[in-house]
Amino acid sequence: MNNDELAIEGLSDDDRNFAGSRFAEVRDAIFANPYQKIWGAPGAPPFERAPVTFGTVMRGLLVGGKPWVLLAAARRTLASKADLRWGPDGKGYRRLLHANAICLTGMWEITEETPYSGYFKKGSRGLVIARYSTCCTETRRGNTRSLSMVGRVYPTTDPEHTERLQPAGFITQQDIGGEDSKTINEAVLRNAPNTTVFRRGLGFPTLLASGVAFKRAETEPTIRQVYEIAELGLPAGEPTRSPEFMQLTVVPEQPVIPGEALDFRDEIMAQIYDRGDPQPKRTLTFRIETTDEGKTLGKGSLKERREFNNWRAVGKLTFNAAVASYNGDHVLHFHHPRWRENRNDPTTVHGGR
Repeated sequence: MNNDELAIEGLSDDDRNFAGSRFAEVRDAIFANPYQKIWGAPGAPPFERAPVTFGTVMRGLLVGGKPWVLLAAARRTLASKADLRWGPDGKGYRRLLHANAICLTGMWEITEETPYSGYFKKGSRGLVIARYSTCCTETRRGNTRSLSMVGRVYPTTDPEHTERLQPAGFITQQDIGGEDSKTINEAVLRNAPNTTVFRRGLGFPTLLASGVAFKRAETEPTIRQVYEIAELGLPAGEPTRSPEFMQLTVVPEQPVIPGEALDFRDEIMAQIYDRGDPQPKRTLTFRIETTDEGKTLGKGSLKERREFNNWRAVGKLTFNAAVASYNGDHVLHFHHPRWRENRNDPTTVHGGR
Protein backbone atom coordinates (compact mmCIF):
# COMPACT_ATOMS: atom_id res chain seq x y z
CA MET A 1 0.00 0.00 0.00
CA ASN A 2 1.26 3.50 -0.78
CA ASN A 3 0.09 6.92 0.29
CA ASP A 4 -1.74 7.46 -3.03
CA GLU A 5 -4.22 4.72 -2.10
CA LEU A 6 -5.26 6.75 0.95
CA ALA A 7 -5.26 10.11 -0.81
CA ILE A 8 -9.04 10.31 -1.39
CA GLU A 9 -10.34 9.00 1.93
CA GLY A 10 -11.75 12.49 2.51
CA LEU A 11 -14.06 14.42 0.17
CA SER A 12 -13.03 14.31 -3.49
CA ASP A 13 -14.37 15.57 -6.82
CA ASP A 14 -16.49 12.42 -7.15
CA ASP A 15 -18.28 13.38 -3.94
CA ARG A 16 -18.70 17.06 -4.79
CA ASN A 17 -19.92 16.44 -8.36
CA PHE A 18 -22.51 13.76 -7.58
CA ALA A 19 -25.83 14.66 -9.23
CA GLY A 20 -27.84 11.48 -8.80
CA SER A 21 -27.55 7.79 -9.58
CA ARG A 22 -28.45 5.48 -12.47
CA PHE A 23 -28.95 1.86 -11.46
CA ALA A 24 -27.49 0.49 -14.71
CA GLU A 25 -24.38 2.64 -14.42
CA VAL A 26 -23.61 1.36 -10.91
CA ARG A 27 -24.54 -2.22 -11.81
CA ASP A 28 -22.29 -2.20 -14.87
CA ALA A 29 -19.40 -0.77 -12.84
CA ILE A 30 -19.46 -3.48 -10.16
CA PHE A 31 -19.77 -6.31 -12.70
CA ALA A 32 -17.00 -4.91 -14.95
CA ASN A 33 -13.96 -6.50 -13.29
CA PRO A 34 -14.84 -9.60 -11.21
CA TYR A 35 -12.06 -11.38 -9.34
CA GLN A 36 -13.27 -14.60 -10.97
CA LYS A 37 -14.54 -14.17 -14.55
CA ILE A 38 -16.82 -17.17 -13.98
CA TRP A 39 -17.27 -18.12 -10.35
CA GLY A 40 -16.15 -21.63 -9.52
CA ALA A 41 -14.75 -22.38 -12.98
CA PRO A 42 -11.88 -24.90 -13.11
CA GLY A 43 -8.62 -23.17 -12.27
CA ALA A 44 -10.28 -20.06 -10.84
CA PRO A 45 -8.24 -18.68 -7.93
CA PRO A 46 -9.83 -18.48 -4.48
CA PHE A 47 -10.95 -15.10 -3.25
CA GLU A 48 -8.12 -13.19 -1.61
CA ARG A 49 -8.59 -11.71 1.85
CA ALA A 50 -7.54 -8.06 1.93
CA PRO A 51 -5.90 -7.28 5.29
CA VAL A 52 -7.32 -4.68 7.66
CA THR A 53 -4.51 -3.44 9.90
CA PHE A 54 -4.15 -1.12 12.88
CA GLY A 55 -1.33 0.71 11.10
CA THR A 56 -3.55 1.58 8.17
CA VAL A 57 -6.50 2.88 10.18
CA MET A 58 -4.13 4.97 12.33
CA ARG A 59 -2.37 6.54 9.34
CA GLY A 60 -2.03 10.29 9.76
CA LEU A 61 -3.14 10.49 13.40
CA LEU A 62 0.34 11.05 14.81
CA VAL A 63 1.82 12.87 11.81
CA GLY A 64 1.78 16.64 12.04
CA GLY A 65 -0.18 18.37 9.27
CA LYS A 66 -1.71 15.19 7.86
CA PRO A 67 -5.35 14.17 8.41
CA TRP A 68 -6.25 10.99 10.23
CA VAL A 69 -7.43 8.88 7.30
CA LEU A 70 -10.04 6.96 9.29
CA LEU A 71 -11.66 10.15 10.60
CA ALA A 72 -11.57 11.66 7.11
CA ALA A 73 -13.29 8.56 5.74
CA ALA A 74 -15.95 8.63 8.48
CA ARG A 75 -16.74 12.27 7.78
CA ARG A 76 -16.82 11.66 4.04
CA THR A 77 -19.40 8.85 4.30
CA LEU A 78 -21.68 11.25 6.17
CA ALA A 79 -21.20 14.15 3.74
CA SER A 80 -21.10 12.36 0.39
CA LYS A 81 -23.97 10.67 -1.44
CA ALA A 82 -21.74 9.60 -4.32
CA ASP A 83 -22.34 6.06 -5.56
CA LEU A 84 -19.05 5.62 -7.45
CA ARG A 85 -15.72 7.13 -6.32
CA TRP A 86 -13.29 6.54 -9.18
CA GLY A 87 -10.54 8.89 -8.01
CA PRO A 88 -8.13 10.71 -10.33
CA ASP A 89 -6.54 7.47 -11.60
CA GLY A 90 -9.79 5.51 -12.02
CA LYS A 91 -8.72 2.96 -9.42
CA GLY A 92 -10.96 4.11 -6.61
CA TYR A 93 -10.01 4.25 -2.95
CA ARG A 94 -8.88 2.03 -0.09
CA ARG A 95 -11.59 0.66 2.19
CA LEU A 96 -10.18 0.82 5.69
CA LEU A 97 -12.50 -1.56 7.58
CA HIS A 98 -14.89 -3.49 5.31
CA ALA A 99 -12.34 -4.39 2.66
CA ASN A 100 -13.72 -7.84 1.71
CA ALA A 101 -17.18 -8.03 0.16
CA ILE A 102 -19.57 -9.25 -2.48
CA CYS A 103 -22.10 -7.06 -4.29
CA LEU A 104 -25.69 -8.03 -5.05
CA THR A 105 -28.52 -6.65 -7.18
CA GLY A 106 -32.20 -7.29 -6.72
CA MET A 107 -35.51 -5.91 -5.50
CA TRP A 108 -36.81 -4.29 -2.29
CA GLU A 109 -40.49 -5.07 -1.60
CA ILE A 110 -42.81 -4.14 1.26
CA THR A 111 -45.64 -6.67 1.27
CA GLU A 112 -47.43 -5.95 4.58
CA GLU A 113 -49.41 -3.04 5.94
CA THR A 114 -47.19 -0.76 8.04
CA PRO A 115 -47.59 2.54 9.88
CA TYR A 116 -44.61 3.91 7.97
CA SER A 117 -44.11 6.17 4.94
CA GLY A 118 -42.09 6.19 1.73
CA TYR A 119 -40.58 2.87 0.72
CA PHE A 120 -41.59 1.30 4.03
CA LYS A 121 -45.21 1.57 2.88
CA LYS A 122 -47.07 -1.52 1.64
CA GLY A 123 -46.75 -1.98 -2.11
CA SER A 124 -43.38 -0.24 -2.38
CA ARG A 125 -41.00 -1.91 -4.83
CA GLY A 126 -37.59 -0.64 -5.82
CA LEU A 127 -34.33 -1.89 -7.26
CA VAL A 128 -31.48 -2.51 -4.83
CA ILE A 129 -27.72 -2.54 -5.06
CA ALA A 130 -26.16 -3.96 -1.89
CA ARG A 131 -22.71 -4.79 -0.58
CA TYR A 132 -22.36 -7.73 1.84
CA SER A 133 -19.06 -7.55 3.70
CA THR A 134 -17.17 -8.51 6.81
CA CYS A 135 -15.26 -6.42 9.27
CA CYS A 136 -12.42 -6.84 9.27
CA THR A 137 -10.05 -9.40 7.62
CA GLU A 138 -11.74 -12.70 8.54
CA THR A 139 -14.15 -13.98 5.86
CA ARG A 140 -14.48 -17.70 6.68
CA ARG A 141 -17.18 -19.45 8.65
CA GLY A 142 -16.00 -21.10 11.83
CA ASN A 143 -14.21 -17.89 12.85
CA THR A 144 -15.36 -14.78 14.69
CA ARG A 145 -16.36 -12.14 12.16
CA SER A 146 -18.88 -9.31 11.82
CA LEU A 147 -21.01 -9.67 8.72
CA SER A 148 -22.69 -6.57 7.33
CA MET A 149 -25.01 -5.47 4.56
CA VAL A 150 -25.35 -1.92 3.24
CA GLY A 151 -27.58 -1.00 0.34
CA ARG A 152 -29.18 1.61 -1.88
CA VAL A 153 -32.90 1.43 -2.70
CA TYR A 154 -33.87 3.08 -6.01
CA PRO A 155 -37.39 4.54 -6.47
CA THR A 156 -37.92 2.56 -9.70
CA THR A 157 -38.28 -1.00 -10.95
CA ASP A 158 -36.76 -0.16 -14.37
CA PRO A 159 -33.10 -1.26 -14.40
CA GLU A 160 -32.46 0.83 -17.53
CA HIS A 161 -33.96 4.11 -16.30
CA THR A 162 -32.19 7.10 -17.85
CA GLU A 163 -32.95 9.81 -15.29
CA ARG A 164 -30.62 10.36 -12.37
CA LEU A 165 -32.28 9.39 -9.10
CA GLN A 166 -31.50 9.95 -5.44
CA PRO A 167 -31.65 6.46 -3.86
CA ALA A 168 -32.04 5.84 -0.13
CA GLY A 169 -29.50 3.94 1.91
CA PHE A 170 -29.52 1.42 4.74
CA ILE A 171 -26.68 0.03 6.88
CA THR A 172 -26.95 -3.20 8.89
CA GLN A 173 -24.43 -5.36 10.72
CA GLN A 174 -23.93 -8.16 13.22
CA ASP A 175 -22.31 -7.43 16.59
CA ILE A 176 -19.61 -4.91 15.70
CA GLY A 177 -17.13 -6.86 17.79
CA GLY A 178 -17.95 -10.06 15.90
CA GLU A 179 -20.13 -13.16 16.13
CA ASP A 180 -19.67 -16.88 15.52
CA SER A 181 -22.57 -17.55 13.14
CA LYS A 182 -21.74 -20.64 11.09
CA THR A 183 -23.61 -19.55 7.95
CA ILE A 184 -25.17 -16.43 6.47
CA ASN A 185 -28.53 -18.12 7.17
CA GLU A 186 -27.90 -17.65 10.90
CA ALA A 187 -26.70 -14.03 10.73
CA VAL A 188 -28.99 -11.28 12.03
CA LEU A 189 -28.09 -7.92 10.51
CA ARG A 190 -29.44 -4.84 12.34
CA ASN A 191 -29.22 -1.09 11.94
CA ALA A 192 -28.57 -1.03 15.71
CA PRO A 193 -26.17 -3.91 16.42
CA ASN A 194 -24.59 -4.91 19.71
CA THR A 195 -20.92 -4.12 20.33
CA THR A 196 -18.75 -6.66 22.17
CA VAL A 197 -15.28 -5.19 21.84
CA PHE A 198 -13.32 -8.05 23.45
CA ARG A 199 -14.48 -10.52 20.77
CA ARG A 200 -12.23 -8.82 18.23
CA GLY A 201 -9.10 -10.55 19.58
CA LEU A 202 -5.95 -9.07 18.03
CA GLY A 203 -8.18 -6.59 16.22
CA PHE A 204 -9.16 -5.02 19.55
CA PRO A 205 -7.03 -1.84 18.99
CA THR A 206 -8.48 -1.37 15.50
CA LEU A 207 -12.03 -1.56 16.84
CA LEU A 208 -11.26 0.95 19.60
CA ALA A 209 -9.69 3.35 17.08
CA SER A 210 -12.77 2.97 14.87
CA GLY A 211 -15.03 3.83 17.80
CA VAL A 212 -13.05 7.00 18.53
CA ALA A 213 -13.19 8.13 14.89
CA PHE A 214 -16.90 7.40 14.52
CA LYS A 215 -17.71 9.22 17.75
CA ARG A 216 -15.77 12.29 16.61
CA ALA A 217 -17.55 12.26 13.26
CA GLU A 218 -21.08 11.53 14.47
CA THR A 219 -23.27 11.83 17.56
CA GLU A 220 -24.46 8.21 17.64
CA PRO A 221 -21.80 5.97 16.06
CA THR A 222 -23.42 2.53 16.43
CA ILE A 223 -26.97 3.15 15.14
CA ARG A 224 -27.73 3.97 11.51
CA GLN A 225 -31.23 5.38 11.17
CA VAL A 226 -33.36 4.31 8.20
CA TYR A 227 -35.38 7.50 7.68
CA GLU A 228 -34.00 7.90 4.14
CA ILE A 229 -36.07 4.90 3.04
CA ALA A 230 -39.14 6.31 4.81
CA GLU A 231 -38.65 9.54 2.84
CA LEU A 232 -38.01 7.89 -0.54
CA GLY A 233 -40.82 8.85 -2.92
CA LEU A 234 -42.56 10.76 -0.13
CA PRO A 235 -44.96 13.39 -1.54
CA ALA A 236 -44.19 16.99 -0.59
CA GLY A 237 -45.81 17.95 2.67
CA GLU A 238 -46.42 14.39 3.86
CA PRO A 239 -44.76 13.69 7.23
CA THR A 240 -41.97 11.15 7.64
CA ARG A 241 -42.94 8.01 9.53
CA SER A 242 -39.86 5.86 9.89
CA PRO A 243 -39.31 2.70 11.89
CA GLU A 244 -36.69 3.06 14.58
CA PHE A 245 -35.10 -0.34 14.05
CA MET A 246 -34.70 -2.69 11.10
CA GLN A 247 -33.19 -6.14 10.79
CA LEU A 248 -32.45 -8.42 7.84
CA THR A 249 -32.45 -12.22 8.08
CA VAL A 250 -32.25 -14.91 5.44
CA VAL A 251 -35.71 -16.44 4.94
CA PRO A 252 -36.15 -19.90 6.56
CA GLU A 253 -36.76 -21.68 3.25
CA GLN A 254 -33.37 -20.60 1.85
CA PRO A 255 -31.03 -23.64 1.73
CA VAL A 256 -27.84 -23.80 3.80
CA ILE A 257 -24.67 -24.11 1.73
CA PRO A 258 -22.41 -26.85 3.16
CA GLY A 259 -18.64 -26.60 3.58
CA GLU A 260 -15.96 -26.18 6.24
CA ALA A 261 -14.23 -22.79 6.57
CA LEU A 262 -16.29 -21.51 3.63
CA ASP A 263 -15.72 -17.90 2.59
CA PHE A 264 -18.98 -15.94 2.84
CA ARG A 265 -18.46 -14.73 -0.74
CA ASP A 266 -18.46 -18.33 -1.99
CA GLU A 267 -21.47 -19.03 0.20
CA ILE A 268 -23.48 -16.20 -1.34
CA MET A 269 -22.41 -17.06 -4.89
CA ALA A 270 -23.49 -20.67 -4.31
CA GLN A 271 -26.95 -19.48 -3.24
CA ILE A 272 -27.48 -17.94 -6.70
CA TYR A 273 -25.14 -19.76 -9.15
CA ASP A 274 -23.86 -23.19 -10.02
CA ARG A 275 -20.07 -23.42 -10.13
CA GLY A 276 -18.69 -22.78 -13.60
CA ASP A 277 -21.99 -21.38 -14.93
CA PRO A 278 -22.32 -17.58 -15.28
CA GLN A 279 -26.14 -17.67 -15.47
CA PRO A 280 -28.08 -17.20 -12.20
CA LYS A 281 -30.04 -20.30 -11.22
CA ARG A 282 -31.70 -19.23 -7.98
CA THR A 283 -32.33 -16.19 -5.78
CA LEU A 284 -31.22 -15.21 -2.28
CA THR A 285 -33.97 -13.67 -0.16
CA PHE A 286 -33.81 -11.75 3.11
CA ARG A 287 -36.77 -10.93 5.33
CA ILE A 288 -37.19 -7.23 6.23
CA GLU A 289 -38.35 -6.78 9.81
CA THR A 290 -39.02 -3.60 11.79
CA THR A 291 -39.86 -2.51 15.31
CA ASP A 292 -40.08 0.71 17.29
CA GLU A 293 -39.45 -1.00 20.61
CA GLY A 294 -35.84 -1.22 21.73
CA LYS A 295 -33.40 0.02 24.35
CA THR A 296 -29.64 0.20 24.79
CA LEU A 297 -27.84 -1.23 27.82
CA GLY A 298 -24.26 -0.32 28.71
CA LYS A 299 -24.18 2.57 26.25
CA GLY A 300 -20.65 3.47 25.19
CA SER A 301 -19.09 0.58 27.11
CA LEU A 302 -16.97 -2.32 25.85
CA LYS A 303 -20.14 -4.45 25.95
CA GLU A 304 -23.05 -2.42 24.58
CA ARG A 305 -26.27 -4.42 24.33
CA ARG A 306 -29.63 -3.74 22.71
CA GLU A 307 -32.91 -5.37 23.61
CA PHE A 308 -35.90 -5.38 21.24
CA ASN A 309 -39.55 -6.36 21.32
CA ASN A 310 -42.17 -7.10 18.66
CA TRP A 311 -40.14 -7.53 15.51
CA ARG A 312 -42.56 -7.73 12.59
CA ALA A 313 -41.87 -8.97 9.05
CA VAL A 314 -42.93 -6.27 6.57
CA GLY A 315 -41.29 -7.34 3.31
CA LYS A 316 -38.36 -8.94 1.56
CA LEU A 317 -35.10 -8.27 -0.24
CA THR A 318 -34.64 -10.64 -3.17
CA PHE A 319 -31.27 -10.81 -4.93
CA ASN A 320 -30.89 -12.41 -8.36
CA ALA A 321 -27.26 -11.60 -9.21
CA ALA A 322 -23.97 -11.23 -7.31
CA VAL A 323 -20.32 -10.49 -7.96
CA ALA A 324 -17.09 -10.06 -6.01
CA SER A 325 -15.09 -7.47 -7.91
CA TYR A 326 -12.37 -4.85 -7.73
CA ASN A 327 -14.83 -2.01 -8.34
CA GLY A 328 -17.16 -3.43 -5.71
CA ASP A 329 -14.37 -3.19 -3.16
CA HIS A 330 -12.66 0.03 -4.31
CA VAL A 331 -15.11 2.20 -6.27
CA LEU A 332 -18.65 1.53 -4.99
CA HIS A 333 -19.60 3.91 -2.18
CA PHE A 334 -22.45 4.10 0.32
CA HIS A 335 -23.70 7.15 2.18
CA HIS A 336 -24.27 7.07 5.97
CA PRO A 337 -27.29 9.16 7.04
CA ARG A 338 -26.62 11.78 9.70
CA TRP A 339 -28.14 11.28 13.12
CA ARG A 340 -31.47 12.95 13.90
CA GLU A 341 -32.64 13.50 17.46
CA ASN A 342 -36.13 12.86 16.08
CA ARG A 343 -35.82 10.43 13.19
CA ASN A 344 -39.00 11.83 11.62
CA ASP A 345 -37.97 15.50 11.79
CA PRO A 346 -35.30 16.69 9.32
CA THR A 347 -34.74 19.87 11.33
CA THR A 348 -33.22 17.83 14.19
CA VAL A 349 -30.33 16.46 12.13
CA HIS A 350 -26.82 16.88 13.53
CA GLY A 351 -24.37 18.73 11.34
CA GLY A 352 -21.36 16.64 12.32
CA ARG A 353 -18.06 17.75 13.77
